[in-house]
Amino acid sequence: MKITSVEAIPLAVPYRRPFAFASGRVTAADHVLVRLTTDDGLVGVGEAPPRPYTYGETAASVVATVRDLFAPVLVGADPFARERIRADLNRTVANNAAKGAVDTALWDLVGQACGQPVHVLLGHAADEVRVAHMIGLGTPKEMVADAAEMRDEHGVEAFKVKVGRELGVDLAAVRALRAELGDHVELYADANRGWDADTAVIAARRLADHGVTMLEEPNPADDVLGRRRIVAASPIPVVGDESTITLGGVARSLLDGDSQSISVKVARTGFTESAKIVGLCEGLGVTTMIGNQIDGMVNTVASAALGCGLAALARHPVEVTNFLLMTDDVLAEPPVITDGRLAARQVPGLGATIDPDKLAHYRIDH
Repeated sequence: MKITSVEAIPLAVPYRRPFAFASGRVTAADHVLVRLTTDDGLVGVGEAPPRPYTYGETAASVVATVRDLFAPVLVGADPFARERIRADLNRTVANNAAKGAVDTALWDLVGQACGQPVHVLLGHAADEVRVAHMIGLGTPKEMVADAAEMRDEHGVEAFKVKVGRELGVDLAAVRALRAELGDHVELYADANRGWDADTAVIAARRLADHGVTMLEEPNPADDVLGRRRIVAASPIPVVGDESTITLGGVARSLLDGDSQSISVKVARTGFTESAKIVGLCEGLGVTTMIGNQIDGMVNTVASAALGCGLAALARHPVEVTNFLLMTDDVLAEPPVITDGRLAARQVPGLGATIDPDKLAHYRIDH
């Protein structure tokens, strides 16, 4: 089996409402669908959600990278040779979302060729995962309404709370959320590098008073000494996310004392490198969880597969609700969250069939 065609298709799907966080704000899913076709007629898909304020990629840069740099490597390649392909793609530095989408599509092809779902190929630790919802920045009333909607309509009982603004405003939101949701619901926080180190030290202590279990990316990633000071002073674990975007970056962060837990994302490290990161962390006794790069439906399905594939990830809620903020998407069969859980798809590959009419409607290259 050889890859014969490589496509990178830019999409634009409106949001029902804006999603805001300390480092940015989105009003539409300006994503790229990566599609690999083989000489056997199989089609594998991946999704690249570019985040220029975090990784420097845009939809246009993802399209250009896949078309001009990755396609010459991929055409004629065997999808099973993922390590060789990974080495070839890594000759181009950065471009993490583009690489993640290609790797996801490769695993989709391999699963279809083997007649097995991706989560089974990864290890089949579970068939469903608990779901966590990201609550974007807003007034306390708006944030509580968002959480209550997810709890009441989808049974979600774990929430990542976006913070990173003026501390008093963030703490007011956390207090309101705890009062509405109760003590049994898990709350953890993500500052998206929005605070300085001094503020983050104070924030960690006050967040812990409200039962917040973790603090993700509290300060700018390049403030290495500040991050270490936060880790030393915080009563709750500090999670590395956008500061730990590669296997080597994770190793350095953990060994240097910059983080105590790690968020992995299919959108950033695909299945291949995500599994390597999880294995590294398991060996060091470090907790890992699946984050959300403001993903659409394809990466939602992929994240569920990753979480169900690896035992270390299946233990924790997976951030897979962002697609519910979108007005639509290109999947023929949207994911369904029931009783706070999302099941892996029990079909060969990812089970992410693209609706051709929706693709034609939302693609912006025609």
